[in-house]
Amino acid sequence: MPCHIKGLGKPRIRYLPQIRFVIALGIMRITIAQMNSTIGGFTGNREKILAFTRKAQAEHRSDLVLFPELAVCGYPPMDLLDQDRFVEMNIRTVHILQREIPEGIAVGVGFVNRNPYGRGKSLVNAYGILLNGKLVLEQIKTLLPTYDVFDEARNFESAQQWPVFAWQGERIGVAICEDVWRETDIPGTNYLRDPVRELLDQGMSLLCVPSASPYVAGKLKVRRALAERISRRGNMPLVYINAVGANDSILFDGRSFIVAPTQEGPGAGSVQDYPLKLTAKAFEEDLLTWESTNPGGGVFYEREIVNAACRDPFTVGLTKQELDILEAALVMGIREYMHKCGFTKAHLGLSGGIDSALVAYLAVQAVGKDKVVCFSMPSRFSSPGSKDDAVELAARLGCRVVSLPIEPVYTGFLATLEEVFEQRPFDVAEENLQARIRGTLLMAFSNKFDSMLLTTGNKSELAMGYCTLYGDMDGALGPIGDLFKTEVFALCRRINEKALIAQGRVIIPEEILLKPPSAELRFNQKDEDSLPPYEKLDAILKLYLFENLSKDEIMDRGFDGELSGWIIKTVARAEFKRRQAPPVLKVSKRAFGMGRRMPIARELYEV
Repeated sequence: MPCHIKGLGKPRIRYLPQIRFVIALGIMRITIAQMNSTIGGFTGNREKILAFTRKAQAEHRSDLVLFPELAVCGYPPMDLLDQDRFVEMNIRTVHILQREIPEGIAVGVGFVNRNPYGRGKSLVNAYGILLNGKLVLEQIKTLLPTYDVFDEARNFESAQQWPVFAWQGERIGVAICEDVWRETDIPGTNYLRDPVRELLDQGMSLLCVPSASPYVAGKLKVRRALAERISRRGNMPLVYINAVGANDSILFDGRSFIVAPTQEGPGAGSVQDYPLKLTAKAFEEDLLTWESTNPGGGVFYEREIVNAACRDPFTVGLTKQELDILEAALVMGIREYMHKCGFTKAHLGLSGGIDSALVAYLAVQAVGKDKVVCFSMPSRFSSPGSKDDAVELAARLGCRVVSLPIEPVYTGFLATLEEVFEQRPFDVAEENLQARIRGTLLMAFSNKFDSMLLTTGNKSELAMGYCTLYGDMDGALGPIGDLFKTEVFALCRRINEKALIAQGRVIIPEEILLKPPSAELRFNQKDEDSLPPYEKLDAILKLYLFENLSKDEIMDRGFDGELSGWIIKTVARAEFKRRQAPPVLKVSKRAFGMGRRMPIARELYEV
């Protein structure tokens, strides 16, 4: 049973003295339980842990089952950690698991515990191994990230001890997620302490890495390269257990894996000496098992990141495979966000443009055609082609489309505002009025039918403020708000390519992909009237947003200095809009929202 630590004033879980179990054959069956936790869903998370454990014992004959980081409470709990009730329920759930987990199987779970050290932050990010009713090992997370979407040092204290646990002939160590990332040169990961080395000094023979590592295009290669290097360093297996599912903007791709040395292969130092043994599914819960003494036979992967420092790979060209993974990530993100927020239906405005076409497609893939409604809301400026394209796309997707012409409402608004506008010429006020009418109608449908409104803006538009507050920015979730416009085109073309192969015709009408992008808020309007060509805009935005380059540094990359300076200042001026935007599904290394925190009121200094 757990004991209380004197002096903390609150109960915490404390691990008991290390218990050694040695089996002569040294064979252990290890199961990865790739689990989708709900933040604060203690009962549901506990039931999943138990169900996975029982299945692993009964069907896989497992000795050790490993769950992801903070599987008990969900990741990231953020300022729920300030609520004592949340922490207590999390600890109570671990106590219940101690009693309910079947005997004879060791189970690793991530949870929040109280700080045992008597100084520093009051909480720790912990991982415990439960066995026969006892917490036989507790490892506290050492390296607490504070970059991108992470802010763990805000709430947690770092580890000061690195115990190992002897079980079934292995000496098991735990390094929680970031604890293995110190070997990269990605900004924010320059750590002094080395948890893996501390564990190796304890004689560790098997490393378990429970993680809640968010999806970013290209990141899987880094995880595997890190695992291979650490496996080489200790000449031992490494089990990487990643979370799956989505919590708010953050998507977890799963794809857990095991890397282990083998006697087979052409010789020391080769890729085949440390092959990838098993890989779990992408964006799905999964249960997979491996025997720790099973040599060779690995599934080899392309070793694209092999040099001394695992360099930042996240600004990558989107290959066909990455586009397919990106599609799966966005579909899961919509589905999970709706499910965890209690929605079963979704709707959006379908303009006949490429952005809304992509969002409509993703929504149908996520929740089904019968649960998605599209609204065509033409005005006096809408082209016949756009109206027809919207109807054609909805027909191909099989979802309901409703036409709500906004001309009568728009005319009424203009009449009401005529005297106030003092006969000034038509400008952005009249343009944005149309977007706000559409937003009002879409939100009215949301209220009446308890349907989630999806916004259709992309990252290029959000960056430049080329969007309307309380208009096309209305909604609960921005599925493509972390995709640049050029990436939207690339993903749509890939979707059509797959559809053509599978069913002989494309899903998104070619007319939508070929027409010049336009908001259609005035006659003959084109996006390029206000913005540079998207190929040039996106290239400059990536250098500024991802690499924090100045105007002069971007000039050195071959871009026009005046244009670069204008783009950077426009991004800064639009911060107030992004602060009021719905959350976007994060798929890049730096998304607007949690991943990029900028002040609104500031001096626009010379860049």
